[in-house]
Amino acid sequence: MHNQKELFNLDKQITYLNGAYMSPQLKSVESIGLAALTKKSNPHLISGDDFFTEKVILKQRFAQLIEVQDFETIAIIPSVSYGIAIAVNNIPFERGDEIVVLEEQFPSNYYAWKALEAEKGVIIKTVGAPEIKLGRGEHWNQRLLEAISPKTKCIAIPHCHWADGTLFNVKEIKLRSAEVGAYLVIDATQSVGALPFSVAEIQPDALICGGYKWLMGPYGLGVAYFGERFHHGKPLENNWMNHIGSENFSNLVNYNHTLKPKATRYDVGESSNFILTPMLSEAIRQLTNWQPRNIQQYCKDITSSAISQLKNKGYFIEEDDFRSHHLFGIYPAANKNIEQIKAHLADKKVFVSYRGKAIRVSPNVYNNEADLDKLVSCLT
Repeated sequence: MHNQKELFNLDKQITYLNGAYMSPQLKSVESIGLAALTKKSNPHLISGDDFFTEKVILKQRFAQLIEVQDFETIAIIPSVSYGIAIAVNNIPFERGDEIVVLEEQFPSNYYAWKALEAEKGVIIKTVGAPEIKLGRGEHWNQRLLEAISPKTKCIAIPHCHWADGTLFNVKEIKLRSAEVGAYLVIDATQSVGALPFSVAEIQPDALICGGYKWLMGPYGLGVAYFGERFHHGKPLENNWMNHIGSENFSNLVNYNHTLKPKATRYDVGESSNFILTPMLSEAIRQLTNWQPRNIQQYCKDITSSAISQLKNKGYFIEEDDFRSHHLFGIYPAANKNIEQIKAHLADKKVFVSYRGKAIRVSPNVYNNEADLDKLVSCLT
């Protein structure tokens, strides 16, 4: 795979290594968004079919990206917290059930579970990162597996950690969760799109993705997969489109209380959003064309030299086998002044994030090795 910067409108004066914060917009996605925006100036051009056609295309494309055969297992959601709320409200918790989460995982995949302690009497079991450098990611994965017990009702984790890219072996975790009958709910916002994920292989109960990061879509729309254990659940809202027969506008006066099958029942109201839905759909089309495995390899190729240099200068970065290549944390040595580092990067117009104790670097196909060389120069 070669550099794809020409497909974006990134400012040539900056070095953007911050895709985990928000992706830049593809020119093709921007073009579709502008065309969709102007279409509503003439609403007679929006037909009844338009309320459903783009939704189906988006679901089909996301299903292909994550290797799902049935697009009706895909729901359109406005945010990760919405998808998590669907899972929370449809898992039959009892007092004493345990929910396993990771230390410092993203708040939208924590607050709703934490609230269940007071509401249901469940127990939140937080698995912390080991205070070691050698083998940190491997030991964290082992701790996570050991935390799953017959009392575990749900494992709610990311595919890779949002702060530093630590990878979690979701295939092993799924096998362990199946042994105890626990639900596996994965927040894949920081992975799907740039890191391969196969629902057919992993078989999570839910996979929830915000759309504006690695899916390269607009802010305010996401997608989620819900497996068989959720196919007869209760949606957060009863909007008109998630009921059987909603395609027939003239018959909407005759209420049909039967919900649509599988995950379609969980679609957010106004999910046919005539601007955001086709934009996210186009972004996923491009990702499918590139293929996440190629994106991951490209990121590995352009970052390997920089990572080696930084390690030689005393920075800690997780070993390759236990972190993603599109998102990784750089931990400064104790003698480094983080505020000086921030100021120097800002002065050189190098955009990264700071999460916890890590400098979070998240390149993509619009970056090249020279961008990483510039980062190294600033840090050393």
